[in-house]
Amino acid sequence: MQSQENHPRFQRVLSWIVPLAAIAALAAWFYIAPPGLLGKADAIGYAICHRIDERSFQILGRQLPLCARCTGEFNAAAIALIFQGFVSRRRSQLPKRGIIALMVIFFLAFGVDGSNSYLYLLKQSSPGILDSIPNLYIPNNILRLFTGSGMGIALGAVLYPVVQQTLWRQIDERPALEWKSFGILTAIVLVVDLLVLTDSLVVLYPVAILSVLGVLGLLTMVFTILWMIIMRLENSFEHWPQLWLSASAGLTLALLLILGIDLLRYQVTGTWSGFPGIG
Repeated sequence: MQSQENHPRFQRVLSWIVPLAAIAALAAWFYIAPPGLLGKADAIGYAICHRIDERSFQILGRQLPLCARCTGEFNAAAIALIFQGFVSRRRSQLPKRGIIALMVIFFLAFGVDGSNSYLYLLKQSSPGILDSIPNLYIPNNILRLFTGSGMGIALGAVLYPVVQQTLWRQIDERPALEWKSFGILTAIVLVVDLLVLTDSLVVLYPVAILSVLGVLGLLTMVFTILWMIIMRLENSFEHWPQLWLSASAGLTLALLLILGIDLLRYQVTGTWSGFPGIG
């Protein structure tokens, strides 16, 4: 295993290149993204979400950056990661089997509701032979929010310990989530979802921002881990400040992915809203 200290010259070069690349990627993304805070949030959501208006919650008649399902998913994932950061610290093991079983149920609910909703969308946008296929039920934004949130909890609960396993030289081998902490996390997400359903501006605005930060955070974490694996830096860190270079690389790659998808989608559709003709 090689560490950062084994390549001082290479590390010095990277310490200049990576931050400059991050600044360039961020500047390019800011340039193409719509104006305003919510406009920038829209540009992040645009890279991973269909952004269909009728399948999204609204702030004063303006759709949120993510659809109802993605809002639930990435808002819950962000809450799960922040919660574990405070409660679990460097715990690096996956939850116990009972919690894993519950998360599998969350995943199945997400899959069933998503498939049913997608079939309903196809029948609306392309009537014909699909009309003979019955839907399990009429999909709605409430179910999309809650099933998305369940998936977000599962994502955060799995990704957090995987990241901890990859980062640290000394690993805390306790589960990142026990039954008590998992119950508290689920209750927090449930309360936030219920508050979202009030359509209060005080709730929806921070939820909109937190959900897109969840997208950016998840992508950054995944690309940071990928960077560490490529650079053979796994389990070579002892303190958070040592992560700045790898985290900058992860952020750069995340921004480049978002920028690339944004440019491609805008070139194809010509709009920052949902796909034209789909509603």
